[in-house]
Formats: sequence, structure tokens, C-alpha cells
Amino acid sequence: MIPMEVIRWAMRKLGVDEWLVAAVMTMYVGARIMVRTVYGNSEVFNIGVGMHQASGLSPSLSAIVTEAISREFRVGFWFTLGTAICG
Repeated sequence: MIPMEVIRWAMRKLGVDEWLVAAVMTMYVGARIMVRTVYGNSEVFNIGVGMHQASGLSPSLSAIVTEAISREFRVGFWFTLGTAICG
């Protein structure tokens, strides 16, 4: 599960308009889920940490987070490498 704060950070890092960031965050306010198993269904409970897997946006949000983290590491890596080589 990806925490909502990480999703918010990633969307902003990639330059997503603030109105769209707010719209996505609003979709997850008060989200509730029930877990289905071979033994039956759980009670319905709130999701308070991150995105839920049943959402159609989950693959896109995961890709956004992955891309933002990847960009963060690429910038940090080359900066560190350049500092190490150039002094």
C-alpha cells in the first residue's frame, strides 16, 4: 500500500496540476473496504493510510510514484557522482 502523502508528493513532483492532485486525494477520503476470503467476508473498515487496490486509478498512481522516485534517484545519483569525481 502506498501512503497518500507519497502519492501527493509524487504527483506534485511530476508537475500534475494542483486541482487534479486535490481531486485524486478527495477520492480517497472516507474510503472503505471489505476483505473477501474463502472463509467469508470481513467487516467493512476504513482505509486510512493509502490507496486501495480496487481503484481503477491504482496502476496509474503506482506508475506516477515509481517515476517520481526514479527521477529523484537519478538526480541524486548523478549529483553525488559528479561531486565525487570533480571534488
